[in-house]
Amino acid sequence: MDGQLIAFIGVAAGMVAMPGADFAVVVRSALAARRAGVACALGVAGGLLVHTALAVAGLAAVLLAVPVLYRVLQIAGGAYVLYLGVQALRGALRPAAAAPTADSAGEARVGRALRQGFLTNVLNPKAPVLFLSLLPQFVPDGAAVLPRTLLLASIVVVFALLWFPLLALLVDRLGTWLRRPRPARTLQGVTGGALAGLGLTLLTAPVAGH
Repeated sequence: MDGQLIAFIGVAAGMVAMPGADFAVVVRSALAARRAGVACALGVAGGLLVHTALAVAGLAAVLLAVPVLYRVLQIAGGAYVLYLGVQALRGALRPAAAAPTADSAGEARVGRALRQGFLTNVLNPKAPVLFLSLLPQFVPDGAAVLPRTLLLASIVVVFALLWFPLLALLVDRLGTWLRRPRPARTLQGVTGGALAGLGLTLLTAPVAGH
């Protein structure tokens, strides 16, 4: 295994595990139910798959070259993440009896969690730009670009498929404590505040800064 690939594995692991909107939305879903948390995690991985595919295809370059498209995606992503944050904050302010429980999970909840994970990730305008700028740095001189880029992109997706379901299962494992009224409302408030803050950041960030 070459040194650049080893370095990329470390970078990819840190990038995927870094707390952000994906982390917060998976925790929020897993607090509701294990199946919802895992579904949300798979949705996040699906969003990453879209971003890595775009980077491999070079389509992310179009997003960089056309500021209007970038801004549209930025607004859509920011608005959606802000919406999720507001929903979580509203849940944290409800009476304790309304706190989510594992028994309340159903097919509709699982489908909604899958959709939320996917949209939270795929509407993040920073992701395609990150992949477009990151992946080429780990393609050695003289190497075939497409196979190497596909390998790097696959590593990111595999890490996401490992980390986010693991995170959901960990939250569920702690569910007996986390679903008590006070911890549940506190965690809902924290994740809601984080999502709302990230959404506002996307909405107000200047295009020139990307």
